[in-house]
Amino acid sequence: MTRSVDLFQPGDGPEVPAATIGDGRGRPGYVDEGSIVRPSRQVLADCVRAATLAPSLHNSQPWRFRIDEPVTDVYADQVRRLQVIDPMGREQLISVGAAVFTLRLAIRQAGYRSELALFPEPGRPDLVARVTAAQPASSNPAVEALFAAIPHRHTNRWPFAQTAIPADALGHLAEAARREGATLTVAGATARDAILGLAQEADRRLHELPGYQQELARWTGAVRGDGVPSRAAGPWDALESMPVRDFGELSGMPRRSEKFEPYPTLLVLATHSDEPADWVRAGQALQRALLTATWLNLATTPISQPVEVPAVRQVLAAPEAGRFAQMVLRVGYGRRVAAASPRRALSEVLGPAPRPQTQPR
Repeated sequence: MTRSVDLFQPGDGPEVPAATIGDGRGRPGYVDEGSIVRPSRQVLADCVRAATLAPSLHNSQPWRFRIDEPVTDVYADQVRRLQVIDPMGREQLISVGAAVFTLRLAIRQAGYRSELALFPEPGRPDLVARVTAAQPASSNPAVEALFAAIPHRHTNRWPFAQTAIPADALGHLAEAARREGATLTVAGATARDAILGLAQEADRRLHELPGYQQELARWTGAVRGDGVPSRAAGPWDALESMPVRDFGELSGMPRRSEKFEPYPTLLVLATHSDEPADWVRAGQALQRALLTATWLNLATTPISQPVEVPAVRQVLAAPEAGRFAQMVLRVGYGRRVAAASPRRALSEVLGPAPRPQTQPR
């Protein structure tokens, strides 16, 4: 089990100076335990609703939640794991990690610090995280900015403008990942071209996997509360250099093609080891970086093909240096606003409240 405490301290925003969390005995942030008013189930349910807006592989939304005030448990829904491209469940845990971060952020915006425990119960690998609303804490500009970005963050699968991203903006994204225990590194020109080539090779290998196309079609185009609808699918790259997943291939949707930017800005998200807890951390880092990018008016596209083929993923990794690639992220200025993908109803992802235990007579 891995534990951490609330990280939404003053200074977590891109332009707010850093400071530390007060921890008691008269220092800022201290609250007498006896005077704490815990959040209601409705408040936590609203936080869960925000968490469901997190990104996930093919918008599969592979998570479930259960509230027992002041605790919210987050589960990996194995029925929604993509068995063909994610047999180990690594990308599912990245998706769940993104939801965990969004839940923590929503709890902080609601006025509470939070404590996080990853895999809190040995023997229950589906119980990924336990988030406990702790001491009351007022919001700050960093929290407000990230929280406001949640409903505006969408995967943009369209061409980006050929405009350079300022170095300080890229620095904010790297710092966002670092705060969640990961690294986000900008690929130089040589590395960028190599990653694009690896992604194309990975995409070819994925198409050869038995069941790949059927799995892709399962999560494409349908009018329901999950998957990638036609409005969010984006076009195919006319130059066939950008590894954008072709959700129109088998769905019956018309296949559009446009010219993408020839020199995209690519970033590699990596962790220091490669265990399930690291995959969850990668998801939290990814979502923090994505929300920071949204706040900076940047468009983003997670590119997962290079890390879905083990042999290709190994090329991106450097285990001797403590670097395990978890995701490739394309960043830029969008030429058009990305459409939102649907979300399931809260009742589908939030389990019933536990029954109160009766006292023995």
